[in-house]
Formats: sequence, structure tokens, C-alpha cells
Amino acid sequence: MLAWLNDFILAWIPLFVAIDPLGMAALFLGLTSEMEHHRRRRIARQASLTALAVGTAFMFGGKVLLSALGITVADFLVAGGIILLIFGVRHLLEHEQAPLFHDEEFGVVPLGMPLIAGPAMLTALLALMTTRGVTPTLAALLANLWINHICMVHVRKIVGFIGINGIKAISKIIALLLVAIAVNMIRRGWQNL
Repeated sequence: MLAWLNDFILAWIPLFVAIDPLGMAALFLGLTSEMEHHRRRRIARQASLTALAVGTAFMFGGKVLLSALGITVADFLVAGGIILLIFGVRHLLEHEQAPLFHDEEFGVVPLGMPLIAGPAMLTALLALMTTRGVTPTLAALLANLWINHICMVHVRKIVGFIGINGIKAISKIIALLLVAIAVNMIRRGWQNL
């Protein structure tokens, strides 16, 4: 049980960094600032369920897809690490919020995928399946998506407590951790090529 808990924690951390619930909450607030609470709640549910479906499908079908394309896990780690590095650096340097979406279904696309279930999360899932195992990775995914959902639903309370500048600062720290994880993935993938 202790080994499983250790694997869960070690899977939870990179997924938390990849999903960035506080950064996602700030983005969600910007995208839904004009909406009533019940509409924001419905869109948060759409986004969470979409990210769960995409993440779970990728966990169990990602290796098959990569194998069919002739891509090794090491190749994916290097490629995914480069993508994570770009996303992390871009997030560290950007100053503007993403453009607003007015479509009622934006909880599915682009919020659920590719913003939550994007390259960072999918790359982390594939790497964690290999290093930490299926059940700790799946449990870590569920825990992180639940945290992300709670942050989106209660974003106004979080902003009231931390402040919008606090959320932005935490999001930048998380982006820096994402860059470090990306470098680690590139290094591990390169060693296994």
C-alpha cells in the first residue's frame, strides 16, 4: 500500500503541474466572466468530462497508436518534452489571456481539449503509465481533474482569497516546473533512444 501511495504521489505531481488548476481557473474566469453561475458550472462539467475521456482513452490506446505509427516511448518522451518545453516557456513569457469563446459548447473544445487534456497532460500520462503503473496514474488523473473542476466551479472564491495576481504568480511557478519536467522528459527519452 505504501508503494502504491508513493507511485500515486509521484504521478499526481507532474499531472498537477501539467494541468495547472489555478492557471486553468484564471483562464476559465476570463472565458466565463459574463456568464451566470449555472452556465459556468455546466461548462466546467463539460470540460472535466471531456478531459477525463480523452486522458483515459490516451492512457489505454496511446501506446497502440504510437506503435502503429512506429513511434517508441522514448521518441514520444523527447517530442512531448519539447512540446512541454515550448508550452512552459510560452506560458512563462506571455502576458495576455487567451481569446474569449462565446460558443456554448466551448467546454468540450477548446477548454476540455486541448487546454486541459493537451499535450502536457497526454505526454505526462504516457510517461507515468510506464514509470508508475496504471492504477496510480489513473487515480492521479482523477484526483487532478477533480481539483481542476473544483477550481473552475469556485474560481470567484479562489480569486477573492488569493487574488488574481496571486493566481497569476502561482501559475508562473507551475509553468517553471513544467519546463523542468519537460527537460527531464527530454533527457530520459534521449537516454533511451
